[in-house]
Amino acid sequence: MNSNKRYQNIELLAPAGSMETFQAVIHAGADAVYLGGGRFGARAYANNFTEEELLLAIDYAHIHGRKVYLTVNTLFKERELTEELYSYLLPYYEQGLDAVIVQDMGAFQFIREYFPKMDIHTSTQMTICNRYGAEMMKELGATRVVTAREMSFAEIKDIADHVDIEIESFVHGALCYCYSGQCLLSSMLGGRSGNRGRCAQPCRLPYEVYDAKRKKIACEPFVLSPKDLCTIEDIPKLAESGIFSFKIEGRMKKPEYTAGVVSIYRKYLDLYEKKPSRFHVLPEDMKKLYELYNRDGFNKSYYTVRNGRDMMALKNEKEQENKKKQRRNEQLFYEIQRDYIETEAKEPISGFLTLYPGQPAFLSAESGKYSVTAEAGMVEPAKKQPMTEERAKTQLEKTGETPFYFKELDVCMDDNCFVPMQTLNELRRGVSDQLVKEMTEPYRRKAAEKPEQEAKASGKPDQESRAEKKMELTASAETRAQWNALLEIPEITTIYAGMGCFKREIFEEQAEKGILQAKELGKQVYLMLPHVVREGDLKEYRDTFRCLKEIGLGGFLIRNLESFSFLKEMGMEKDIRLDYSVYTYNSRAQAFWQEQGVQRDTVPYELNEREIGKRDNTNSEMVVYGYLPMMVSAQCVQKNLNGCNHSYSLVRLKDRMGKYFPVKSYCTSCYSVIYNSLPLGLVKEADEIRSMHPAAVRLNFTIETLEETKEIAAAFAGTYCKGIAVPAEQEYTKGHFRRKVE
Repeated sequence: MNSNKRYQNIELLAPAGSMETFQAVIHAGADAVYLGGGRFGARAYANNFTEEELLLAIDYAHIHGRKVYLTVNTLFKERELTEELYSYLLPYYEQGLDAVIVQDMGAFQFIREYFPKMDIHTSTQMTICNRYGAEMMKELGATRVVTAREMSFAEIKDIADHVDIEIESFVHGALCYCYSGQCLLSSMLGGRSGNRGRCAQPCRLPYEVYDAKRKKIACEPFVLSPKDLCTIEDIPKLAESGIFSFKIEGRMKKPEYTAGVVSIYRKYLDLYEKKPSRFHVLPEDMKKLYELYNRDGFNKSYYTVRNGRDMMALKNEKEQENKKKQRRNEQLFYEIQRDYIETEAKEPISGFLTLYPGQPAFLSAESGKYSVTAEAGMVEPAKKQPMTEERAKTQLEKTGETPFYFKELDVCMDDNCFVPMQTLNELRRGVSDQLVKEMTEPYRRKAAEKPEQEAKASGKPDQESRAEKKMELTASAETRAQWNALLEIPEITTIYAGMGCFKREIFEEQAEKGILQAKELGKQVYLMLPHVVREGDLKEYRDTFRCLKEIGLGGFLIRNLESFSFLKEMGMEKDIRLDYSVYTYNSRAQAFWQEQGVQRDTVPYELNEREIGKRDNTNSEMVVYGYLPMMVSAQCVQKNLNGCNHSYSLVRLKDRMGKYFPVKSYCTSCYSVIYNSLPLGLVKEADEIRSMHPAAVRLNFTIETLEETKEIAAAFAGTYCKGIAVPAEQEYTKGHFRRKVE
């Protein structure tokens, strides 16, 4: 790849939550629009588009030389994928939809099979954080990656330098506190899953912050609420990083906001592309962006910083919102409504009208590469008042109901002729209809036929083969104390050791001793890799991983595409087990990962008992104990409130209901995890879970002490391996086991 790669024709990509907004952003200068239909989009509470509206929008965009991308970026349950997705996408595919935005690997494979001529863009929900993930998705057939919002200029440029794929990145709008695709907070608290497009935004609520001893340590209530992103001043840096598509956030926003933001970014993208040396953002345009909407000011996202207090809107948002309403620039909103909402974008055409008695009336029209001719009626000699050139032009230029206007209109006519107004109207409609057809017909396509009932991608084994497999008990540890406790539990067959179990300075030495120690006790060890892998995070461990594998390391538990691609490059793809965050919601996703050679997956946390019972779990582990991760964030509560101490820290967030949520910092990889207030504990459900035939059940230890780990692990081992009931002293949550997500 060219290390100086920069796109001359950058795409400005706008959101639309309604037809009104769609037309407004086209008029304001968007090159492409992303939107959601009636199903499977990550903004289920936007107005979204009906099927009729979406079909019209696709043609509308193509007439104006723009593109439409449809969000199907939720995780798909089995029936949705096998019975609903095909019929949902079919009319849009055949109409000429330019691309779909996808998170679910099963949906990705399905679309590649049945809709092969349509581009697929990987959603930011895939949490692609470096070139390994981008390279993997390119090899699978993606034409574009939407990067994680947390990536820096340098990390994006590394993708551009090494992977021949389009890069799309957010440049303006709201930021999530959590890495997209890694958030379960809304799901666990209220049953509204962000992975299913129904996020209730609990991160925007106030929280009190306490230290590990539950002493209050901060007054700012909005510790999980980032400011809005604004990068208009950094357009040159964004372009030079290799970003092709500049994405504006806001499918839930009003048309005035979206069109206003698009128009300003359009102005400065054009300026940059025409005269990059003269690029400068005027203060009055920056002021307009503030007046359109901001959340306690703007930040420039993670492009230049890893995280930080300056990125957060820590003040009272309601107070700020009231102030904003009081000082709203009514003139600005009036101008946006006048210029982009109340008027419609029209394409210029050149026309040539021919009127001679005794011949049909002819009108030819050209728009770019398209040229059409229409004829209607017969031109007659004038009996009274002859048709004038001015009158003919005036009638033809009434193009209000068409997507065109006459930029030029020449008339060649006899001085003494007459045609009815109806004939001129027919000519105008004729060329308009033909131009629309010429402009949209090339996009029409036919889909591959789908079987009446698609067979599951991975069949369920019969009861006999299930019964032959004994369900294992595995456990994960993130600290040395937890590791030591788990070694003492004989029923545990595999320990997933987090990188923090071994000191970084002597990692290989300690890990080798640990593997051999566990081996003597009849246990396997797998390394549990970080939740998020950024560029360079694993490079230093290449030789270490190989050495540990040679002396008996079982393999790796991974949480992201980057870890898989990194290990695959080392030839270790068959030594991998997937954690919950490499989602296998449906059988196609399961089958995909089995084809990649991985050993096992983890049952997704958002599936309930009924859905798990219908699933093939024979190569799956099911978590039955642990504080579930609600958010994985590049931000750090500890750092933002009290400064970075460069070491492990634990704080707790107290919500309005009085619940405390542990927040653990992972300093080596520089991210934090917010855990649920109560641990998952599927104790009484042990017999029910056995009937689901998972390959193993797993205990996840995160913030527990040595004694707590030992006591809990022994109790669950008694329940799952010996049938002994766990004492009901500990309070547990059942997560989604008994509760369906929307």
